[in-house]
This record gives sequence, structure tokens and C-alpha cells, in this order.
Amino acid sequence: MSLLRVESISSYYGDLRALTDIDVAVEAGETLAVIGANGAGKSTLLRSIMGLTPVRKGEIYFDDMPITRLRTFERVRLGLALVPEGRHVFPSLSVAENLQIGADKSRPGTWTTESIFELFPILQPRRDASAGVLSGGEQQALAIGRGLAANPRLLMLDEVSLGLAPIVVRGLYAALAQVAASGTTVVIVEQDVQQAMRVAGRAYCLLEGRVSLTGRTSDLDLRRIAAAYFGIVSAEA
Repeated sequence: MSLLRVESISSYYGDLRALTDIDVAVEAGETLAVIGANGAGKSTLLRSIMGLTPVRKGEIYFDDMPITRLRTFERVRLGLALVPEGRHVFPSLSVAENLQIGADKSRPGTWTTESIFELFPILQPRRDASAGVLSGGEQQALAIGRGLAANPRLLMLDEVSLGLAPIVVRGLYAALAQVAASGTTVVIVEQDVQQAMRVAGRAYCLLEGRVSLTGRTSDLDLRRIAAAYFGIVSAEA
């Protein structure tokens, strides 16, 4: 049984349809990549799963429980967490306070403030610093740490590498490998296709709000990925 099932959902911004009949399955313990060009619907998919963007058609199941009509905080309590694009840390609060805000006392687990500092040692000496003075890489680490503080079963990350130097991205993805090794299921949305394909076991490609390709990353060659990414030719798995 899949940990998360998205079945034929269509999501809208007002009258604008952003997703059309999307089907996605995420297995417990796996790392899944969602790739696609800017505007393909990747962020909308994560927002729909978290209840931040309205789903007008279809159903979402988490651990076989329908969650389509649950509020966002109720989904967090079930074990879902989203690290949004752009980090969105609380700049006036300290690093430690940002992590405390992310914690959900109803979900105890291994991720505490101290274990997050162990995962991201660059944050340890900045624990009392305001989040607003951190570098982009430090803020992204903090945003991921804040998501982990809720001890999620499913951690979703939107554009981890956006605007960051390659050496910083490598460090973040090394930390995410440790998160996955701990048993947390991870969904990564990325425009950096090569980075996403290196860390994920399976991938979905979105194009204009629809799934254009899906399969195991080991089976997807660059030609098929490019076709699905840009809509050059049909690229069904």
C-alpha cells in the first residue's frame, strides 16, 4: 500500500486550472523526484497535497486515509510536512525559535532541535542569530530543519537548489540522504533534473499541469526526459 496516493486530482487558482487529472503514488521509505519546467505544476502539486491549493476533483489518500478535505494543520498532525519554495523562514526570530515553531508536540520522534543541529552543523553556531541575517544556504538548511522538527513521515521539498551555489546544494542533498536513511519518505521538486535523478529512485515529470512521464530513474534516459520536460514528443513510460 502506498503511503501517499494522489488520484485524478485537478487543482485551480480561481478559474485557472493548474493541475489536470494528476495521479501520483509515493511508497513508504522512498525518495521520489518531481521534475518539470517552470510553471509545469510542481509546486501546485505539493500545495494541493498539503491543502494549500483547492482540489476540485479527485482524491488524496495518506496511509489509505482520505485527506482531501482536511485542513493543513490536520495533515501536519498526520505526518506530512512541506518545505516551501523560497524558504519562508521567520526573519525576526532566532534559528532555534524557527525550529521550535516547526515542532509538533503531538508527533514525538527522533528529530529534535539538537538532532537537527547535528544534521546541519552550520546552524549550530547561529542558533541564537536572527534567521534574517543567514545566508541563502543557511536559510534553506533552516527551512528543511523546521520541516523535520514536526517529525514527518513524508517530507516534501520545493526547489531545494534554487538560487544556491553548487557546493551548498551538494551539502544539502547529502543531509537529505541522511534523512531518507532514517526512514523518512521524501518527495523532492526540482528544476535541476540531474540533481533530482541522482537522489531519487523514481520520478514524475509534469508538463502543463499533467504527468508527461513517470518511471524508475535508472530506466529514464535523457532523451525521454527531455521529450517529457519540453513536450517535444510523446514520452509515456
